[in-house]
Amino acid sequence: MRLLARLLTLFILSSLVSPTLAQSQKQSAWSQKILSAKSVYFDDRIGVAAVRDRALAQLKKWGQFEIVSDRQQADLILILSADPYKGGQIAISGGQTGKVNKDGSIDADPVPNYNKLAPVRYAYLTAIEPKTGEELWGGRLRWGGLLTGFNSVGARLVKKLEKESKN
Repeated sequence: MRLLARLLTLFILSSLVSPTLAQSQKQSAWSQKILSAKSVYFDDRIGVAAVRDRALAQLKKWGQFEIVSDRQQADLILILSADPYKGGQIAISGGQTGKVNKDGSIDADPVPNYNKLAPVRYAYLTAIEPKTGEELWGGRLRWGGLLTGFNSVGARLVKKLEKESKN
């Protein structure tokens, strides 16, 4: 009976350690790719100058990368957007309302409801390997508000990337 209890305990402990080890190795792989990059192309898809400028200032303050203006010369691409990265595919709405299903399909409302409250906005920062288009890292933070700063979301995302890539 004691042997069975010890085996069960060993099994439980090993099942807890394995995912943590795999996650650590995966995190280590992407952080090494990010930290080994010398140059970065910053792709602002939000279009709010104050958010972009604060994000670029934080990126310069970090000092890890040379910021280049040509995407082809970059070792890393950082995309700042209001939508999650989906390999470059985005859907743009003309005001039509509806629901997004769990499988990603969209059910449009037969009659658009223009009086719906605006959803909470988030900003996304995604680190992309330029040669393969592989997503190395992605972060999301709530955008706006008195406590977080109305235009600080880009800078906070850069800080988050810096912190997580050093762990």
